[in-house]
Amino acid sequence: MTDHNAACPALLVSAPASGQGKTSVTAALARWHARQGKRVRVFKTGPDFLDPMVLERASGAPVYQLDLWMNGEDDVRARLHEAAADADLILVEGVMGLFDGGTSSADLALRFGLPVLAVIDGSAMAQTFGALALGLARYRDGLRVHGVAANRVGSAYHAQLLAGSLPDDLHWLGALPRDVALALPERHLGLVAAAELGDIDARLDALADAWATHASADLPAPVTFPSASRAAVPATLRGVRIAIARDAAFCFVYPANLDLLREAGAQLCFFSPLAGETLPACDAAWLPGGYPELHLLTLSQNNTLREALHAHVEAGRPLLAECGGMLYALDSLADVEGASFPMAGLLRGKAAMQKRLGGLGMQAVALPEGALRGHTFHYALAEIDEDPIAMASNPDGGPSKEGVYRRGRFTASFMHLYFPSNPVAAVALFLP
Repeated sequence: MTDHNAACPALLVSAPASGQGKTSVTAALARWHARQGKRVRVFKTGPDFLDPMVLERASGAPVYQLDLWMNGEDDVRARLHEAAADADLILVEGVMGLFDGGTSSADLALRFGLPVLAVIDGSAMAQTFGALALGLARYRDGLRVHGVAANRVGSAYHAQLLAGSLPDDLHWLGALPRDVALALPERHLGLVAAAELGDIDARLDALADAWATHASADLPAPVTFPSASRAAVPATLRGVRIAIARDAAFCFVYPANLDLLREAGAQLCFFSPLAGETLPACDAAWLPGGYPELHLLTLSQNNTLREALHAHVEAGRPLLAECGGMLYALDSLADVEGASFPMAGLLRGKAAMQKRLGGLGMQAVALPEGALRGHTFHYALAEIDEDPIAMASNPDGGPSKEGVYRRGRFTASFMHLYFPSNPVAAVALFLP
């Protein structure tokens, strides 16, 4: 790692609360600047798979997670430094409201000197917009709110009223109209995955066009990001071929996790259970999270994959099944209407989807391979007929505590692991 600094204009896009339009504004900004020939790098605060898929399409570059607890400060610092050395603009989409959570978006902005862009839903207000913006800007000493953007404005005059309500030291950066056609579709875990939207690029262009109507090109001065080193990755997976399920049912994968496996020397090959594909020839396998509950009939009919996975596990080869991957590994999975379908039968037990959250929050777990961090977020209720080898816990004291189950080299849990939190432990899960 070089020891020089890198500088680049940057904005942390936050809001007073969830649902204000952070993702839409971040996507509009990213696509608008990218269309002007700028190299835009986008990050997402906290554990999220769906927003980054949309933001990757908007910016044209992979979107990595930034979380002070899950990543650790050195990992966050290194990723910002690398992006600044290569980009013309860095955008960091925040999580929840600006000051919400144990380690909030404001904490991240303060730690790394990121100016904040506050997104406020202006649909039911006029001059009070300025008061809300002022409160966000003054609430915490040292935090720098550079500018404000409005979402769901009713007209050009409405946008003018909102912009005029801001104090002089808060820049008006733009607005998006109240238009159902511009909304990004959602389902129970969040946004619909970008790959499932055939018109995603048209939607993003429409967002950028709408942004251009009220946009200001005013960016803050470049932020200087000092270099930092991430945790070393052992090159112990040289020559190891890892098969990874990747399609609409298994789509929740951190780009950083794939990078780490490649850095460890692994050869990655992807396959689609939904397309009827079986397990490719491999030394280890990974069933990531996703939406198996939306594809129960198709998954239940892939008998060749079921047989191949059983042979893989019985041969003592490593298999990691996370969240949706674990649901598929159970004997059966039922949808919210109660219709049950046979799954892979690798782990004794059954699960059913429900309309309320079954698990939410950061998770830390001590495995025989080492301690790893990650998160849980699911709507399933599982009855597993095995004793866990470890129980994860929530660092914020929340109620979600996910079990980790193991048979031979097969490891399964609702927990999504962030591999860079302990590269040695993560790599060991895939060692033949």
